[in-house]
Amino acid sequence: MNSTDISLNAGPDAACEIPGQVDRQHSTEHRVAEISSLLSALEEAAEEKGLATQAPLPYDKQIAQHENHLAQVRLGIASSLHIALRHRHPQSASHSLRVALGCSSWAFYSKLEAPLRDTLELAGLLHDIGKIGVPDHVLLKPSRLTAEEELILAQHRDLGLEILSGCCSSAHLLNVVRYAHVRYDGKGSRLPASGKDIPLESRMLAIVDAFDSMTTDQVYRPARSRERALNELFEYAGKQFDLELVKEFAQVISGQQDLLTEKVAGRWLQELATQQSALPWHLQSSFALASNLENFEERSPFEEKLIDSMHDGVLFVDSQAKILLWNQGAQRLTGVGGDAVLGRQFTPELLDLCNHGGKRLHGAACPVAQALVMSAQQRHRMQVKGRHGEHVAIDLHCIPVYSARGALLGATVLLQDAQPEVSLEEKCQSLHTKASKDPMTRLANRAEFDRMQAMFIDAHNQAKLPCSLIMIDIDHFKRINDTYGHQAGDEAIIQMAKLMKRLCREGDLVARYGGEEFAVLCADCNLVDAARRAEQIRRHLSETPHAMLGNRRLTASFGVAQLQSGDSPDTLLRRADRALLMAKEQGRNQVVQLGEGMSHKHASKKWWNFGRRRAEPIVEKKVTTAVPIDIAVEKLRGFVSDHQAKIVSTQDNCVELEISSEKVSIHHRQTDRMIPYRVELTFKEDHVERSNNLGMASGMYVRTCIQISIRPKRKQKHRKADMADRARLILQSLKSYLMAKEAHEEVEESLDTVPVTP
Repeated sequence: MNSTDISLNAGPDAACEIPGQVDRQHSTEHRVAEISSLLSALEEAAEEKGLATQAPLPYDKQIAQHENHLAQVRLGIASSLHIALRHRHPQSASHSLRVALGCSSWAFYSKLEAPLRDTLELAGLLHDIGKIGVPDHVLLKPSRLTAEEELILAQHRDLGLEILSGCCSSAHLLNVVRYAHVRYDGKGSRLPASGKDIPLESRMLAIVDAFDSMTTDQVYRPARSRERALNELFEYAGKQFDLELVKEFAQVISGQQDLLTEKVAGRWLQELATQQSALPWHLQSSFALASNLENFEERSPFEEKLIDSMHDGVLFVDSQAKILLWNQGAQRLTGVGGDAVLGRQFTPELLDLCNHGGKRLHGAACPVAQALVMSAQQRHRMQVKGRHGEHVAIDLHCIPVYSARGALLGATVLLQDAQPEVSLEEKCQSLHTKASKDPMTRLANRAEFDRMQAMFIDAHNQAKLPCSLIMIDIDHFKRINDTYGHQAGDEAIIQMAKLMKRLCREGDLVARYGGEEFAVLCADCNLVDAARRAEQIRRHLSETPHAMLGNRRLTASFGVAQLQSGDSPDTLLRRADRALLMAKEQGRNQVVQLGEGMSHKHASKKWWNFGRRRAEPIVEKKVTTAVPIDIAVEKLRGFVSDHQAKIVSTQDNCVELEISSEKVSIHHRQTDRMIPYRVELTFKEDHVERSNNLGMASGMYVRTCIQISIRPKRKQKHRKADMADRARLILQSLKSYLMAKEAHEEVEESLDTVPVTP
């Protein structure tokens, strides 16, 4: 077996160790619940047959005794082997029993014939019997085994066959155990078998063995979840396991487990006692399951005084959940007196018990009932109706109690007031609010805005919805402070915050970005609507007189930008901030938007257009690239970064860049004049039907068409030929980064484009 195999014996607990991160979802409590469910079904079957009863042992000993009884019923005189394995290594004995039960459930599901089913169950119980002879330093090692120790452990297979050969008359059963560890593809095995030549029972046993090892807690490795374990089985299907059987096993696991368990219990406890001839050895007599109830021992006056004076609520219940004691603490917490509940059964309805989320509990969901059924401690955050008629938070801790002989007497239930902890949680929430809110305006602060902006953009990109950013700055704020005082300045900020919260929608994030500057993330809002909202805020602000300013009015400048394809939080913020600066430079008290929908009025006021005439394009080309538009935009970002280009504007699928000619040509002379160019790119995504030279791989493919226009930033007295050469260098570099071709350059070749559904 090579290093990529699922190793069924990589550790002392026969743990199935698979490369990858350990999944911790399948807890020990879940395994205990499964075993308890099975044992309950077995006990019910035993009671129906009128089997004798005896006093139970403590829970761990109960499970051991139940497992021994199950093995005795199934193995007969060979049960001594299972008992020996339990004394030698209890984990391996429990694992073997679970594997046998799993194989039995699978056999019922697949409707295997009785002889095959018998063999499969017996092989599951005995496949690890050879571990009796493994040295302690290997078998009991609490950590991973070395390569040498793994070789020693692997010898248990041959040793197990030797042990079974001395007491088993079935050659087929021995063969099933022999081939249970052989890979489906036959690799690494000295046995001449692979695929369907391996006995069916062996292939089934290998899958159940691996699954149980993966879903059981080990000393050095916690259990994986069932889903993770099934995924691992499918990953190794066809190599280590039979793929068809793995698929069938997955159906068994996701099917009616309760029904299968009931059938298995009935078969093991009822049918096998009358079918001795079907087994390769004789059966022993049946066993007894049940419990005897004992009374609680008398408590001393000291114990009574101690329990009654405790602040926490203390309850004693018997094995049937009947309340035997109810102290003053329980009465103080719930408002229910002891006289009203003593002798009654503890149920969730008695105290209107709810989970931490406020959902009422019923029947088997009660933690006290679970503790009695599973014989395991339970601790949960709950809510009970308090003495004032309102639900209060408590921590309920239920602890099973046993007699000296191991009989389950009942449970002690502690009800601890959790209100102080809830108050602490509220304080933690208050600290979070202080850390994320501006204390003056109660708006989100700068840190919260930065954190939320990235999440805000990701959410809108995933939902393919528009969103916009408004940056706001109060005009002449320093003059307000200098003229009317800092208190008036603070009041101006507070009034501005109130106006923004009133006019912005629910779902928008309004933040105080710093000083007199604010930011608004507008959810599901395009540029036009965001600019309209900004104009509404501007108008209300400029029309409202303020007493602290001598009934004068405040004004503010607004910059608006919409999220574009390829935008990051930084680029969106820079574009909105640039629009805000333009609004201030153009006279304040106005809204300027950059990007899609930019008004011609504001565009005409750009300072770089004053007194200048727009130069004519030198190069205009249409190119195509065999990638979607979002990938093309990412490639353009690489061009911008490497050539230190400046993004002038973005408008829908149009981008305008400014780049210096010296950043493109590597052969420029020191005497050459630096020429700034403007590059306009318009992106359009379409689909084309294509195939390769052989006429294969035909279909609809996505591509991006890009219209490129290159011109000098301004008219210059420079040689036209030289300017055209530099513009062509820019075009060539763009084509290289975008992996684009002009129409005359496209040739039919093996397709490397992205196929899409027509």
